[in-house]
Amino acid sequence: MIKLLKLNEPRLLFRHNQAIEDPRDGLALFGTLDEGKPFGIRWGVVGTPDGIQRFKKWVEKINSPIYDIVDESQPRDARPPFLGFETIFRIPWSSKPALELEVLDNEISGCVYLEDPHQRVYKTVDLFSSRILKAVTNEESHVDVWFVVIPDEIYKYCRPKSVVEADLRIGSKRNISSKELKLLKTQTSFLPEHQEDKVAPYYFELNFHNQLKARLLNSRALTQIIRESTIAPWDFPDGRGNPARSMDKMQASVAWNISTAVFYKCGGRPWKINEIRDGVCYIGLVFKQLPENSVGGNACCAAQMFLDSGDGVVFKGNVGPWYNPEVGDYHLDRESAAKLVNLALDTYKANTGKMPSELFLHGRVQFNDDEWAGFRDAVENDTNLVGVKIRESNDLKLFRKAKMPVLRGTAYIHSKRKAYLWSKGYIPRLQTYPGREVPNPLYIDVCRGKVDIDVVLNDILALTKLNYNTCIFADGVPVTLRFADAVGEILTAGPLSDNNDKPEIPLPFRHYI
Repeated sequence: MIKLLKLNEPRLLFRHNQAIEDPRDGLALFGTLDEGKPFGIRWGVVGTPDGIQRFKKWVEKINSPIYDIVDESQPRDARPPFLGFETIFRIPWSSKPALELEVLDNEISGCVYLEDPHQRVYKTVDLFSSRILKAVTNEESHVDVWFVVIPDEIYKYCRPKSVVEADLRIGSKRNISSKELKLLKTQTSFLPEHQEDKVAPYYFELNFHNQLKARLLNSRALTQIIRESTIAPWDFPDGRGNPARSMDKMQASVAWNISTAVFYKCGGRPWKINEIRDGVCYIGLVFKQLPENSVGGNACCAAQMFLDSGDGVVFKGNVGPWYNPEVGDYHLDRESAAKLVNLALDTYKANTGKMPSELFLHGRVQFNDDEWAGFRDAVENDTNLVGVKIRESNDLKLFRKAKMPVLRGTAYIHSKRKAYLWSKGYIPRLQTYPGREVPNPLYIDVCRGKVDIDVVLNDILALTKLNYNTCIFADGVPVTLRFADAVGEILTAGPLSDNNDKPEIPLPFRHYI
C-alpha cells in the first residue's frame, strides 16, 4: 500500500461555470461565483478622524489598478496586480460610507495606556463597540460591514502580553481579585466594588480583536478590523523615512485580501471548490481551554461546519471538563458530542432539505469511544460518518534534486488509513514556493469510519483553498481547522453562559474572521 504520488491541484469554480486553479485568476477573468448586490458595498467606518480619512482614500485608490513592488528575482505570477475593485467584483464600492463614527485621539490615549490590562483592553474596545451598537440600534441607514480602523497603538498595547512603558502608563488599580471574580460567577454580591461596570472588564480576554468580535456577536454586526499602517504605510515612517512595516510593497496583496473578505462578509461567495462531491459536509471541532477562575468546566467546545456550497456556520457547544491536562488533549462526553453534531445537522437539513450522504469530522486528536458513540447517535444510518485526525508534522521530510522544494500536493500514503500530505510546496502556476523553510506535511489519520484514503487527501487539499479571509493561491491548513483557534478564542473572549441546555444561535462563519 505504501506509495508516493502527486495529487492534481484542486480547481475553483467562478461565474459562468468556469474553473481554474488560482482564485485571483478566476476573479479577474470570470468574476465571483455569486453576483454581488447591485448597489455594491454598503459600509460604515469607525476610527479616528485621520484613520477614517485614510481609509476613505484607500477605498478610492482600490478602484484603480494597484501593483505590488516585486524584486526582479521574484516571479510576477506569485503576486499579480489588483485590477480595481469594480473590475474584479463587478459591483461598486463608493468611497463615501453610509455611516462614519469618530473616536477622538484623546479618548484612545485615555484608555490604551492604562496600567491594568483588563481595563485597558475593555475600555479601548468599548470606544468602538459602543458606537457600532448604538448605530445598529438607532440609525436608519443599513450597513453590511463595519470597518474598524485602528491606530498601531491599539495593536501594540491591546494584546495578551502587552506592557505599557512606564513613561506612558496611566495608573489604574485592579478592581477585583481572581478569587473574588470566581465567586461572583456563582454568587450575588451587593458591594459597590462588585458592581457590573467595575467587574465586567475581567470577564473578557485581553485581545482587542477577539473581544470586539465577541461583544458584537449578539448584534450580528459584521466587522473588518484594519490597522492604519496597513492601508497608509507611507504615513508611518521609521527613523530613515521609510514605511516602518514595509507594507508599501504589498498594497496589491492587501487590496486582494481585504476586498475578498469584504465581498464574502457582505453575503457573496467569491468561489467554491469545483470538484467537490454533492451531499458532503465537513465539520472541524474547536476547543478552547478556559481561565482558571471559570466555573462549570475547563474548556468550551464548538464546531465549524462547511457545506459543499462553500458556506460555513459556527455552532457553540457545551462548557465542560473536556481538557485533560495529563495528556494535553480534549474529548467530549457522549451526550455533548451528540448535541454538537445534532446542531450542525439540523442546520444542514434546513439549508438543503436532506441529511448529508457523507459527514467528515476533522480534529487534531483521535476520537475516543465515548465521543465517537455520541457522534454516531446524531447521524442517520444512511450517512457515512468518518473521523479524521489532522496535524502538522515535522517527523518526515522530502527533498528534491532541484532549487525549489517538494511540489504542493505530494502525498506519501503509508497505509489504507494513514498518509502525509504536503499542502505547502512549490506551485507551478506561481513558479515559486511562497514560503521560506522546507515545507512540512500534514499527517492524516482516518481514525474512525470507512473511506478511501485518496478521497480524504483530495478533500483536505481542496479545503485549503476555502479561506475567504485572504485571496492567495492556497492555505497550508484546511479551513475546517485553520480558524479553529480563532473561533474558540472569540467564543470564550467574553463571559460564558452556564446553561448548557440552551444552545446559542449558530452564526455564519463570516462573523468570526
